[in-house]
Amino acid sequence: MKDGGRLSAAIEVLTEVETRHRPVQMALRDWGTSHRFAGSGDRTAIGNLVFDALRHRASLSARLSSDTPRMAVLGTYALTWRNGTEGLQAAFEADSHAPEPATEDEISALTAAADIVPEGAAAADVPAWLWESFQGAFGEKAEAEGQALATRAPIDLRVNTLKSDREKLLKKLSHINASASALTPTGIRVVAKPGAARMPHVQAEEGYQKGWFELQDEGSQLVSLLGQAKPGQQVLDFCAGGGGKTLALAASMGNKGQIFAYDAERLRLAPIHDRLKRAGVHSVQVKDPATTDLKELEGAMDLVFIDAPCTGTGVWRRRPDSKWKLSEKALSDRLEDQIAVLDRACKYVRPGGRLVYVTCSVLPQENTDQITAFLERNSEFEALSALEIWKQVLPECKEPEYVNERGDVLLTPATMGTDGFFAAVMTRKA
Repeated sequence: MKDGGRLSAAIEVLTEVETRHRPVQMALRDWGTSHRFAGSGDRTAIGNLVFDALRHRASLSARLSSDTPRMAVLGTYALTWRNGTEGLQAAFEADSHAPEPATEDEISALTAAADIVPEGAAAADVPAWLWESFQGAFGEKAEAEGQALATRAPIDLRVNTLKSDREKLLKKLSHINASASALTPTGIRVVAKPGAARMPHVQAEEGYQKGWFELQDEGSQLVSLLGQAKPGQQVLDFCAGGGGKTLALAASMGNKGQIFAYDAERLRLAPIHDRLKRAGVHSVQVKDPATTDLKELEGAMDLVFIDAPCTGTGVWRRRPDSKWKLSEKALSDRLEDQIAVLDRACKYVRPGGRLVYVTCSVLPQENTDQITAFLERNSEFEALSALEIWKQVLPECKEPEYVNERGDVLLTPATMGTDGFFAAVMTRKA
């Protein structure tokens, strides 16, 4: 396929997403299934056009005075991908499968857009109803933080130290231009590529199949280390999901001790069994919510780790469609979920043990405000400084820029080059 045909396909897919409210991955998959002639490079380019149009939906709409899928895709190709109006018109002329040629009004809008600078929520590519929360979190840096969340994310890998080491893996992955991560000692990064460029399929690598590494954002790796899980400890991963942080905790413990992996939704736990086997982890017991109430763990855990259900605002780089689907009702539901999770999970912490609360959100309501309210409800707990723990476990690492008075930390793409993650650490008074 030529670029004209790719533009046409992207407009078709984005229209499907916008008008029928379909998940973007499903719409892209179905398009590929019904257009078998499209090669993997074509599907990648089409997906990149669609995802970049979603990443910059608000700023493109403001610059082009249009919010149609067609103009979003044309704007992405001409402006975000820097092909300009001449490149766009050439794509139309060179391909009989291209969409209808750009009208004079469309070309005028694209030309004028080069000099239009949006402000506020539009500049940040943040939903307008969330702009106040972003300003509360970041102040005058809110636009820059939103713009960073609208960029493409790298591929981040965590070296499984139970089976391999970073130097060995870097040699094995040199053909995909992998490099050591800047922050975590167990991280490897493949930098995001621009435009229609294709990223490597790392799950096909020998190292992934043999359990030498896992896909895990560097921010997720960092907040896992703040748990300070040590060999021989008793640990409860209370919202384990697919097991990414469970595996990181097991590696920190050297496969010694016991981790109980639990999630209220048993379907979310489904991938964990194959991942544990591949990683060579044998210190984890998976607790099925249908058959256990965790009663035997109450007051016995050295560490309870909560990767709390949240809005996912910190991972918009990877899921750009989710920010436009997020609603006030969804945020309210997540806040209630977080309260329930905190109040239930805390009873498993032993006296002197630690409770770690993590979200992949940047919203104060889900982060600082939740911990403040929890400490007010539970006088037997007190805050520890996550920043001081950071300095202990990551002495060579750059420190987070966003730290509140309590010492809770917030990582962001703009300041740390990671996804957005919040972490707070508390202890039950002995």
